[in-house]
Amino acid sequence: MIQLLTPTHWKDYELLDCGDFEKLERFGNLILSRPEPQAVWKKAWSTEEWRKKAHITFRGRSATSGEWLKHNKSAPDRWNVNYQNDEVSINLRLGLTSFKHVGVFPEQAVNWDYISSSIKKFKTPSPKVLNLFAYTGAASLIAKAAGADTTHVDSIKQVVNWANENQELSKLKDVRWVVEDALKFVKRELKRGKKYNGIILDPPAYGHGPNGEKWKLEDHIQEMMQDVVQLLDPEEHFLILNTYSLGFSSVIVENLIKTSFPEVKNLETGELFLQATSGVKLPLGVFGKFRTS
Repeated sequence: MIQLLTPTHWKDYELLDCGDFEKLERFGNLILSRPEPQAVWKKAWSTEEWRKKAHITFRGRSATSGEWLKHNKSAPDRWNVNYQNDEVSINLRLGLTSFKHVGVFPEQAVNWDYISSSIKKFKTPSPKVLNLFAYTGAASLIAKAAGADTTHVDSIKQVVNWANENQELSKLKDVRWVVEDALKFVKRELKRGKKYNGIILDPPAYGHGPNGEKWKLEDHIQEMMQDVVQLLDPEEHFLILNTYSLGFSSVIVENLIKTSFPEVKNLETGELFLQATSGVKLPLGVFGKFRTS
């Protein structure tokens, strides 16, 4: 069944409006305006409304970098937000990066809820969870807070350090931090005979490992999927695959999972989006996920 899912209860985040290749968002008490390639329609709110609301605006110098312009001089470069659901609570440090990102992808909150609820249902004590392409660690911390023995893998050391900051902010400990190419790590775990109760994959369209390894989603995702499903504990497990590539549909994700794991049960696929206060919906990736119960 194909679903459309959006976060509904995150008090520290709000998509206010989007359009004309931009989005206006509130993170805590700070309102940011930044580019959004998916927002090809016209803004619902006027330029004047955006100007009045935005504390900071990102202006690109190139396709890959730019700078933040502060309309409110007291606006910080770094600040914290909280996320909680009925099961867990975490804190995240956000920051203004030169790549327009701030350290979190808000639409992933839907997957965070799935992670915590899956772990809470497991009978296995301290279930093992592997987070690949794990970025600044929100999903890793959700898993840890829910009681999982969590391994966090990302190829960029600075990002892993950021995730460790988030662990300290959340008053958690003992996440296993690994700076490595995700595909290489998975193949090594296979050789070791390791098993995981939960696996989270959030791969980029393009990326590089710490030793120059190249990742291209359409070239490597099938190999990755065929490997990771062999790491799943046969008795109790969940898996989440999320992709942002504009060329990937939920049907492609469904086919990837079913061909890699023909015995899959309880498969859900669909599209993640953010519901703007102005009324429009912003699509932000497709997902496939399944669990044993």
